Amino acid sequence: MAKQRRPQPRPNKAQASSSSARPARPASSVSGVGGSDRLEATPSGRQASQAPPQRRSTSFEAVALYERGLETLQHHDYRGAEDIFESVLRQYPDEKELHERVRLYLNICRRQVTPRQAAPQTIEERLYASTLAINGGQYDQAIMHLRLVRDEDPDNDHALYMLAVAHAQRGEHAESIAHLERAIALNPENRALARRDPDLEPIRADATFRSTLETSPSPRADRRRPFRTRSTR
Repeated sequence: MAKQRRPQPRPNKAQASSSSARPARPASSVSGVGGSDRLEATPSGRQASQAPPQRRSTSFEAVALYERGLETLQHHDYRGAEDIFESVLRQYPDEKELHERVRLYLNICRRQVTPRQAAPQTIEERLYASTLAINGGQYDQAIMHLRLVRDEDPDNDHALYMLAVAHAQRGEHAESIAHLERAIALNPENRALARRDPDLEPIRADATFRSTLETSPSPRADRRRPFRTRSTR
């Protein structure tokens, strides 16, 4: 006789709804040893965006070095302060805002450590300085030196000739011709020099200048010209 199977009990509606509503285990949850470790998904980038920006430590180091340079400058150690400020520029190239202040004080240090050139004292030194000034286009400075020579030695034809050149380059024809006439009267050799001197080109079309050069030169050997106007060109 065949054995009949006992029908399984059918779950009631409450049990069915409870089993169907149970949530599935999240795939991102992984059990570790003893089930104590669990990886949970977090929104990417949220933590980074909320973290406040941090100031670079190098900024504090650069400012500290800059302040040490200021302290050294206040003690009038210009050479030492110059070295410190140059270190800030060299070691911290990204500190652009700080560099502006550093360069300001660095220029002060450099002006202090640069040796000042002594002012010319003798006639020869002033004539040489005025020659360099004319060659460099610094006619005001040349005239200043040459006037001192003229005050000390009124018959210095070389100083008077160079005054004629300096005034000619500044477009001051009357002053230039007056000094040239005096230079030629003291030393007629200046007439031949003026005829071929390109530095007197601005006054060459002047009628007074042309008449000054018409007289034949009478050479003199007692006045020598120690410098030429364009000696450094």
